[in-house]
Amino acid sequence: MHMKEAPAMSEPGSIHESPFTTPEGRRIRDAVRAAVPLIRENAPEGEKIGCLPSPTLDALHKAGAFQASVPKEFGGYALGARDLAEIVSAAASGDGSAGWTTMIASGFTRVMLTFPQETVTEVYARAPQWPGPVVASASLFSERIQKARPVPGGYLIEAGNKWGFGSGSKHAAYLVVGIEVEIAPGTTTRAMALLEKGQYEIVDDWHVMGLSGSSSNSVTTPAEVFVPERRVADLAGMPGRLDGLHQRYAGLGFALDARGLMLIVAMETMAVVLGMAKGAFDCFVDQSRRKKPFNLPYDTLAATPSVQVVAGKTRAMINAAESLLFGRADHIDRKARDGQPFTAAEESEITMDFVHAGNVCGAAIDAIQIALGSSTVSLRNPIQRIARDARVALTHGSTRLDPAAEISGRHLMGQTPFTDGMAAVPGVAKAAEAPRIVEPVA
Repeated sequence: MHMKEAPAMSEPGSIHESPFTTPEGRRIRDAVRAAVPLIRENAPEGEKIGCLPSPTLDALHKAGAFQASVPKEFGGYALGARDLAEIVSAAASGDGSAGWTTMIASGFTRVMLTFPQETVTEVYARAPQWPGPVVASASLFSERIQKARPVPGGYLIEAGNKWGFGSGSKHAAYLVVGIEVEIAPGTTTRAMALLEKGQYEIVDDWHVMGLSGSSSNSVTTPAEVFVPERRVADLAGMPGRLDGLHQRYAGLGFALDARGLMLIVAMETMAVVLGMAKGAFDCFVDQSRRKKPFNLPYDTLAATPSVQVVAGKTRAMINAAESLLFGRADHIDRKARDGQPFTAAEESEITMDFVHAGNVCGAAIDAIQIALGSSTVSLRNPIQRIARDARVALTHGSTRLDPAAEISGRHLMGQTPFTDGMAAVPGVAKAAEAPRIVEPVA
């Protein structure tokens, strides 16, 4: 009997439609979806070279993915949460590292916009032509950051400094790093410094089990680097400056308070895992129809009841995760449209929902790999890469399951919260305890 082809999960026609998607967002999403076969084909090369191959980078650039969160005032789209969730997950359905790099390009736009206006204008003048994330970051919110000292006109970053986890570092024009500045003998404070390509060296140390193509290398300053005052911003004042972005930039993507803007970062991180799960499911269906079981009398794996059960369960798991993640994205956009702020309790609850959705997707990927069996351990099989990439994404410090649950649970149990918000970025709270070196940007 002829079997009707089941639609791939990454094709248009999602059951989770939204009134908050825009024509620009749908165009970028659909262009990324059309590039998924190319992105998936080039993913193994990305693992070898430790960054996105040129065809993948070019496809995302031409689609407009790296401009999704750039303000309209600089030629971008200033897209809201729902559009961003769909674009990031579409890229990740072809390659987790492509989705991760797309997320980085979007997430650190918001950080960059809290710098002095002269610097913001200078950076984003390059964005339309730059073939990748125009700005990335390394060790910005970590407990351990690197040393700098005040000098006339700016700051001098010490030689030998090193910052880790610089996702997108090989593709970015600029890098934001965390610095600790001694403003008086024995008194230090924390700030953000913008380094331009050429002021730092990328360390060949991103040798990892997954997301190898995200170029999350460490960076170092072999010699002292001068950074002018206009390229340094007070870290403690970042939440306040994020709160004021809606007064400076148009578009749904900036009509939020600081907590809402940081929620988008958590959402995009877990949208990467959602996209990988959808890509794994597509590969699962395709391979099941072509492969024969090892020790069961069926013509194909697709005819095997146990594989059919896994297909039904994992499809439902991915749909449920997508519904939760996209539903929360719509909620963020609705609050942005209505100009409503988020409380710290809301932030922790919604972050936990995103993390839960990502972990459901991780469990679905694991079930898919086990159901297909030993064929998935071949490095030629994209499912093994998806499984490794998802595991790495789910270990990210700001969105790990148990810490996110504890942060949310403290609010639910009426316990004193660890912070008054922005729980995913502990470096900000630490900076707020230290003296300030610059006033918040107006």
